[in-house]
Amino acid sequence: MQKIVSRIYNYFRNVIFNFGESQMPEHYSSQKYLLNSPDADMVYSAKKLEALLTFAERLLEVMQRAANLLKSSQVNTEIEIIKAELEVLERQLLRLSPLALAYERNSTGQIEYSPVSSNLSKNLETMKGILASSDIVIREFDFGLTKRKGGLIYVAGLTDKEIINNNILSPLMGGENQDKYHLPTIDIIQKKLLTVGDIKKSDQISDLKIYLLSGESLLFIDGISEALIVNSAKWETRGVEKPDMDNVIRGPREGFSESIMINLPLLRRKIHNSHLRFVTIKIGDQTKTDVCIAYLSNIANDKLIEEIKIRLNRINTDAILDSGYIEAFVEDSPYSIFATIAYSEKPDIVAAKLLEGRAAILVDGSPIVLTVPTLFIESFQSPEDYYVRPYFGSLLRLIRFLAYFASVFSPAVYVALITFHQELIPTPLLINFAAGRAQVPFPAAFEALAMGAVFEILREAGVRLPRPIGSAISIVGALVIGQTAVSAGLISPIMVIIVGITAIASFVIPAQADSSVIIRLCLLLAAGIAGGFGILMVTLVVLLHLASLRSFGVPFLSPFAPLSLSGLKDAFFRVPLWAMAQRPTVLNPSDIMRQSFPTRSFTSENDKHSSME
Repeated sequence: MQKIVSRIYNYFRNVIFNFGESQMPEHYSSQKYLLNSPDADMVYSAKKLEALLTFAERLLEVMQRAANLLKSSQVNTEIEIIKAELEVLERQLLRLSPLALAYERNSTGQIEYSPVSSNLSKNLETMKGILASSDIVIREFDFGLTKRKGGLIYVAGLTDKEIINNNILSPLMGGENQDKYHLPTIDIIQKKLLTVGDIKKSDQISDLKIYLLSGESLLFIDGISEALIVNSAKWETRGVEKPDMDNVIRGPREGFSESIMINLPLLRRKIHNSHLRFVTIKIGDQTKTDVCIAYLSNIANDKLIEEIKIRLNRINTDAILDSGYIEAFVEDSPYSIFATIAYSEKPDIVAAKLLEGRAAILVDGSPIVLTVPTLFIESFQSPEDYYVRPYFGSLLRLIRFLAYFASVFSPAVYVALITFHQELIPTPLLINFAAGRAQVPFPAAFEALAMGAVFEILREAGVRLPRPIGSAISIVGALVIGQTAVSAGLISPIMVIIVGITAIASFVIPAQADSSVIIRLCLLLAAGIAGGFGILMVTLVVLLHLASLRSFGVPFLSPFAPLSLSGLKDAFFRVPLWAMAQRPTVLNPSDIMRQSFPTRSFTSENDKHSSME
């Protein structure tokens, strides 16, 4: 069957090209169309036979049409149309080969091969059957002197009606174009009639279906076995607003939106560099979500980008609704309590990480952008550190470290001191502690666990309820419950202070809020069982676990383990920007130098005054 179709095709193509031109453009051998797959089951499968029969049917339609044209007097004017049809058939025949990897699979694992027909009515009926929904709009019309039939399909609410009316329908149906082209081909329509910036062609129904549901418009022409994909996507979305997290006093206040078409220009506006690359792939058998990889090709390591692409292409799931789905599929240590992929809602933060050699992953429908690889130290860094003077920025960073340790260790240290190590507490303070706990019937460990649980409940209620109500419940609930519990003798006053300090300190490092809750619970249990020794054991386990983590091959605890002296310039303290001449070496960027060193043009007071004169 395959050989017969190939021979008919080659013979017919030779006739057409010899009729239109004096010589063949190239030699076409039927052997190049043969399927040489060693898998006999695939070669002789029913799906393959069905695809070949479909191709033969379309080839017969073209042959019949060409025969009618040869009998008429319009051969010279329409021979180009026949050539275009044959080019389409050639590409489709090549797609039948398993060696070309052109078979497409749907969610059921079946081969999906459905080419566009040259019959307009058949194409429209096919699309109606696939997309049986009330929001699918099909507009049939006639255009040209010969009143050629066309069909436009789009999704209401996902397209711009002005583009459809003014840039698609009006050029085709307008009177000024009626006399220019007797029988316009698909290339003429694409290049000379439609006034839209982005237009693509496709001959596969499966591809057209994805584009249509993404907001594009599909243009079918009777007699042409290809369709035009016209960029007309437009839908209501949230604009650029101030983000809810990563708030700063000094610095940009714009945040990402849910639309990836808004987020990509935000990065492009920050980095005016031709090396900024965006690679988009679709993930999700049902949702077909756009996932974009952003990186600087002259800075980011090529192996990092390849690893990201490999991990994303391995994702096989029904839906991707948020960037958190991507994080769960591509992270190095899915069972760790620490997140090895950073995220942000601000373009300036993401742009700064791209300039260091990292890559960003943007997901359509999510304002949260992932950045990889990430380090543990990044949780204590704020964008405002680099917008203020280094002394104040370093002080703020030290406060964050102090707040993190206070939120994690405060309840455990208090329980260990009260339960096992009373001799370490000064005598006056110990007397006050004993007086406050005189009426409390519960041990200190249970007291801390109960108050911690109440705090987490209040915080969850404040987050889930509407903002005005949630804030009121959090404040009033904490005051009422705390005061009432102390008055009833259920908890000691010092425990209220400890829990309050822990709660406030935990909000300073939001990136580690999830892991700090679990670590705090483990330390508290260990302190209630073994005192200071238990705290030491849990701390060692956590440190060993941190040292073993990797983020896309990069040590998570760098620059501390392994030690990097250049990385310590931006760890506990932040040196001036002009002193950070190199990018983080642990990222292994293609271009290690961020700037020449030294970058300041003067080194003394005399030089400063002389440069100003």
